[in-house]
Amino acid sequence: MMHLSKMRRLFELATIYCCLQFLPIACATADKPTHQFSVTQEDDGVTVNIDGELFTRYLTNSATRPVLWPVIGPTGEPMTRAWPVGPTNLNEKHDHIHHRSVWISYEGVNDIDFWQQEEKGVERTFPAGIQKHREFKKIEANDDTAVIVTVNDWLGPDGTKICEDERTWTFGTDVDQRWLDCRFVLTASEGELRLADSKEGFFAVRVADSMNVDHKQGGRIVSSRGLTDAAAWAQPAEWVDYQGPVAGETVGLAIFTHPESLNYPAPWHVRTYGLFAGNPLGELAFTDGDSKVQERPLRMTLAKGESLVLHYRIVLHRGDEKQAQLAEKYAEYIAE
Repeated sequence: MMHLSKMRRLFELATIYCCLQFLPIACATADKPTHQFSVTQEDDGVTVNIDGELFTRYLTNSATRPVLWPVIGPTGEPMTRAWPVGPTNLNEKHDHIHHRSVWISYEGVNDIDFWQQEEKGVERTFPAGIQKHREFKKIEANDDTAVIVTVNDWLGPDGTKICEDERTWTFGTDVDQRWLDCRFVLTASEGELRLADSKEGFFAVRVADSMNVDHKQGGRIVSSRGLTDAAAWAQPAEWVDYQGPVAGETVGLAIFTHPESLNYPAPWHVRTYGLFAGNPLGELAFTDGDSKVQERPLRMTLAKGESLVLHYRIVLHRGDEKQAQLAEKYAEYIAE
């Protein structure tokens, strides 16, 4: 019969072995940031906080559309332009009044312009419409994420409803990173929906002025295909990163495209002055009229009840695209 002390020793060794087996898992879990998200609904929208500090606000109406502003990055600094949504900043350029932090819109929906807004002295191809917030379908938060689901009506100049959308915003964090995921579903709810060929759209950000390439403070654009700065414009890519200094530290704002998005991987309406947009349409505009360059529909028509899906994720990070391991993060994203 085995001696009691020997049995105890074997039990201790077995316990140590089991602990060692699970140690890598425990360490990996410890490396993941744990944060408490909270959401608060107000008269003008929803505030999203991380550990009691502001991450972003979803505003139901900024001039003609819902927007996100401000958007606070991992360094605690805002990473999108404040004007014209927030207080005037004398260090910011006051151009393109329709560029409002983070927004979703398009020029030429049933011959109505939802991208620009009425502005004196500005010529437009189509009359301007508005996106009107209808309801919040969900507002919730937990230790890992916050979720906001909204429904919005797209109205013509006379108030006639043209179509509607549903936006599912999910907010989360990673090591030295924050992210905002948006699944956007546009539905031809009222009848046939025609989307013209235009570069002006669709999922858009206006980055902080200090980050833009034209500011010449180290701003840089880089795509997953290796194209940089102006060369990235109108070219397809799985993701694009806009990086530069904010409050003295190099940060980046990347946009990932999910494979379920229309015309994936689609071209990018990304400019050196700070506009940063993913646009799955606009072939003629992007190719100077040469429709053979990209095999995509020049325009899109949805029958009543049909929908199109766009799915993007904004990743706010420290450092450049290599330091942020964006290629690896993108692979993880599309595998989720």
